[in-house]
Amino acid sequence: MTVSVLLFTSDLRLHDHPPLRAALAGADEVVPLFVRDEALAATGFAAPNRRAFLADCLADLDAGLRARGGRLVVRSGEVAGQVRAVAAEADAQEVHMAAGVSGFAQRRERCLHEALRADGRHLRVHDAVNTALPPGAVTPAGSDHYAVFTPYFRRWSRERLRDVMRAPRAVRVPDGIRSEPLPAREHADGVSPGLPAGGESEGRRRWTAWKRRGLAAYEDRHDDLPGDATSRLSPHLHFGTLSPVELAHGARASDGPGAAAFVRQLCWRDFHHQVLAARPDAATADYRTRHDHWRTGTSAREDITAWQEGRTGYPVVDAAMRQLRHEGWMHNRGRLLTASFLTKTLYVDWRVGARHFLTWLVDGDVADNQLNWQWVAGTGTDTRPNRVLNPVVQGRRFDPDGAYVRRWVPELAGIDGPAVHTPWKLPAAERARYDYPEPLVGLSDGLARFRRARGR
Repeated sequence: MTVSVLLFTSDLRLHDHPPLRAALAGADEVVPLFVRDEALAATGFAAPNRRAFLADCLADLDAGLRARGGRLVVRSGEVAGQVRAVAAEADAQEVHMAAGVSGFAQRRERCLHEALRADGRHLRVHDAVNTALPPGAVTPAGSDHYAVFTPYFRRWSRERLRDVMRAPRAVRVPDGIRSEPLPAREHADGVSPGLPAGGESEGRRRWTAWKRRGLAAYEDRHDDLPGDATSRLSPHLHFGTLSPVELAHGARASDGPGAAAFVRQLCWRDFHHQVLAARPDAATADYRTRHDHWRTGTSAREDITAWQEGRTGYPVVDAAMRQLRHEGWMHNRGRLLTASFLTKTLYVDWRVGARHFLTWLVDGDVADNQLNWQWVAGTGTDTRPNRVLNPVVQGRRFDPDGAYVRRWVPELAGIDGPAVHTPWKLPAAERARYDYPEPLVGLSDGLARFRRARGR
């Protein structure tokens, strides 16, 4: 009997999984393995919301394997050591895994190569399976990655995506391979009360329902804050419970402007992943420095706390920040507004905001989170680095009746219509009825400070 090991990382599914198919094709039996990486806890990336969602994903993955005659093997500790031990227990000559893009993932792969080679075993790293096109699949002349989205999108759109693979019918796992119990979903401090359920089954159910009811209107409604008309599939894309290749094929089969707009967003994910794969340092360092001297000190710290708690005095910003804490998720338009407000109106380092988002976001992804923050801050790939989003104008445009604000900032529920976006303009006697703060800074003052800092 020949045996191989399939190491799951951020690809927790059975459908459309090329490394799993390769492992099954190359051996009589396969050990499906997930290692709870102790290094992630040390980095702070294993935040409570993502640990809870991960528990759902692993339980669903195990159930899917058991329905096919297999099971998931779970270990905890240092990844290279645990994989090496499992491969020795199973007498497996090959370990299969999907490539990662972050510096952390790239170091993990190097350690695995060295550890397995020392035992005479082989690591096969397959193309990334959590992007539609693997990073590096398309490159411009003279560079290893695209630095601007539009030319990348043109090239990406011309490429033929690989075919979608079915889930295997059977997975034979060798006897005697020890597994730890599956982790249970946490309900501790730091887990958002509105956190969604995880797992491939839930992801596929959500995709099927949204494709039928929401995809066609996506172009017109994806910025509609109160309508909540986005797919909400980002946590499943982050954990790999859904395949972006399958989503792209499925959306293109539907045709229409909504499908095209959704596929464009899948391309944005690929764009950020290919940037980070080529420039792993962009997770913490400016991709294009503007030589910012971000605010520090007591005043900045107080502003940061108010922003984190949703008490800035700008209702649409505060609504989005409160949605983040309650759901572990935030509407994409809210992400743009809150990031612009922190980095440009308050002139606070984008890394402060990125860390806070990673504390709460269930879809917290290094590539998407860090590079979107840099895009908004003007230190990333945006070709207009000094653009500033006005939260009042944006609130009136994307929440015209104030329903989104009233949902998440209930102390303003008594203000009807668009006036909810400017409570400081109410008469003093009426304003006193609401337990809501004055704006941290005037928008014109914040804009002037930002322009001085950027030398404009």
